[in-house]
Amino acid sequence: MPEESGRLDELNQAGRRLSTATILFHQAVADRLGLHPTDHKCIDLLASAGATTAGELAEATGLTTGAITGVIDRLEAAGFVRREDDPKDRRRVILRLVAKRYRDIARLFEPFGAAFAELGARYSERELATIVDFMTRSGLVLREATRGLREQATATARAKPRARRPRRRAGDGGG
Repeated sequence: MPEESGRLDELNQAGRRLSTATILFHQAVADRLGLHPTDHKCIDLLASAGATTAGELAEATGLTTGAITGVIDRLEAAGFVRREDDPKDRRRVILRLVAKRYRDIARLFEPFGAAFAELGARYSERELATIVDFMTRSGLVLREATRGLREQATATARAKPRARRPRRRAGDGGG
């Protein structure tokens, strides 16, 4: 078992290094695009999901509707998304990626994509299937952990007693 424990420790450390490298890469991409990393990843979510409402994007990210409105405003101002009226519900707006701007992002990923394909070519189909399985399951674990953290933050915010402002008395200079 000690060897297995050592390998799991290696996996944990490799995962941490990969996570850091991934975040720093996406920060660099966002910087090149003049965006915040959250905005950049919202584009990725829109690319995967297709036409989406603001509420659906808020739910996918865990951001509040107010925060997602700010993201959408920035993405629209930068020309990455456009708002369209929902033909089925006039109260809702559909978000769509602007194809030309999305191609601008894709160009930034071309060198990485080529290097990633070269790396993947080193593995057999069976090994790749194992890697894909691990990455897919890791994503599920991360999404669940993210959901848990957000739920804890919400519960903590609700449980905090609100600060009471002192009452002003006549003649205390308060007005």
